[in-house]
Amino acid sequence: MGQKDRTALSVLSAAIAVFALVIAGIAVAVSNSNDTSGGGGGGDGGATVQTVEVNLSEFAITPKDIVVSPGKVRFNVHNTGNLEHNFEVKGVGATANIKNGESAVLEVELKAGSYDILCNVPGHAGSGMTGTITVSEGGTATTTGGTTQTTMSNDEMDAAMDNVIKTFLRVNGLAEPKIEMKDWGKENQDLQPRIENGVKVFDLEAKIVDWEIEPGKTVKAWTYNGTVPGPVIRVNPGDKLKINLKNSLPESTSLHPHGCAVPNKQDGFDPVTQEPIKPGETYSYEWTVPAEGTPSVCMYHSHHDAQVQVPNGLVGAMYVGELKLPEGKKADHEVTMVLNDAGTIGLSLNGRSFPGTTGYVVKKGESMLVHYYNEGLQIHPMHLHQPHGLVVAKDGVPLPQPFLSDTISVAPGERWSVLYEFTEPGVWAWHCHILTHAETPQGFKWMVTAVVVQ
Repeated sequence: MGQKDRTALSVLSAAIAVFALVIAGIAVAVSNSNDTSGGGGGGDGGATVQTVEVNLSEFAITPKDIVVSPGKVRFNVHNTGNLEHNFEVKGVGATANIKNGESAVLEVELKAGSYDILCNVPGHAGSGMTGTITVSEGGTATTTGGTTQTTMSNDEMDAAMDNVIKTFLRVNGLAEPKIEMKDWGKENQDLQPRIENGVKVFDLEAKIVDWEIEPGKTVKAWTYNGTVPGPVIRVNPGDKLKINLKNSLPESTSLHPHGCAVPNKQDGFDPVTQEPIKPGETYSYEWTVPAEGTPSVCMYHSHHDAQVQVPNGLVGAMYVGELKLPEGKKADHEVTMVLNDAGTIGLSLNGRSFPGTTGYVVKKGESMLVHYYNEGLQIHPMHLHQPHGLVVAKDGVPLPQPFLSDTISVAPGERWSVLYEFTEPGVWAWHCHILTHAETPQGFKWMVTAVVVQ
């Protein structure tokens, strides 16, 4: 081999060595970019890696309680909800935000002890996305909670769907035997005021009670006067009113008259417009309703730790006078429908989940004015299975040009008023059209009710 050949070979060898270093660097970079542990361990180094399947949804982590042995744990995290979520083992590591329908992996090293898990998107942990990991010798990795699949046969599924409909009819007294639910039908009742020196006085108490969401399922609800939603407050333009709020909760609270025309000092925005109402204290809100120009459909809710207190039930409807309908239109029935999707109450209509929701009975030719209130954390497109409803008002203000719609999207904090006219007899389903809020393999669930037209 000549000098020229040896020189060329040396150059080639050096180039190959440099190329190998570059490839190695790329491999390390790719390995690091694929490590979503956020602080957990990388490869298993030959050790056994325990695997746990985790589901994230609105607003829960499933399984909520996880048991594993000390060592490396791989969490396969699936977002089966409709919002972005993440999964954090507090103090150890977390995934990035995961879009709905997507998954991520978190691999960590855990020592014996107890760890909190949560979604750290603001407001999500307070709405129920929390849990615990217990790490102990001999613990068996929890493997439940992966993507939901049905193992039911077709006949079993059909039977389950039929059963849930019959349960709904029995709850509403439309089939026998009647199913009795605790305090069923007491929500959204008008609160009668006392009259003191010409002032309408309404007494509210914020307290935690046992609330039956659906037959056999009871939760700890945060309530006004023991119901979810709280009682309806009705006043007229020009009225002087006073709301006394007694706080029987384990933490401070306040009351915000949402959408109402109130003086700044009565806005319930603690600690700016008032001091927080501490447990055991009572606070009074007083103002005079403007004679004109105030929205007719308002609401009231907590504005203290609100991402917890409101979804847990501290909500109520408030009406000022009568909503003016388009000329030639009338309402034979008026319905308040409060939407929720989080906290202890969860996916619900007026504090109940199907098949425990309230159904409605009307006669052919009658009309129903429905006020949709969204007190949840996400939009709900509400759909009634019958011809279009006439959307007549937004946030209590009549629309200059009402419009027809069969599905109306209600965002958090909004009120939409829709007039439905019933022309065809039958049972008409009524539900949120985010289908995971309304159906399961076992049939209708959560944000569902029905109108029976006789």
